[in-house]
Amino acid sequence: MPHYVAIIEDNGPDDVSLWFPDLPGCMSGGDDVDEALENAPEAITFYAEELIEEGRELPPPRTLDELKAAPEFVDAIRNHTAVLIEFPPSEDA
Repeated sequence: MPHYVAIIEDNGPDDVSLWFPDLPGCMSGGDDVDEALENAPEAITFYAEELIEEGRELPPPRTLDELKAAPEFVDAIRNHTAVLIEFPPSEDA
């Protein structure tokens, strides 16, 4: 299964956001990290549906090492937690 790298940002009490470097504008959030992670596959699903409506496809995910080599993401990866989000999620998730 493909996995997208997500960057977790803790914005303060009861506000955690998660964004995907490979999916510009795709974000998830929640009151805590667990909730943001739980909501992440649904955020990718909505993002993918919008792309399909526009006649485009979901871009392939890059590895964490590939993103670390991309100058525009170096600081985000260095200063925040990066996690992998499986998409599409497995049936047992």
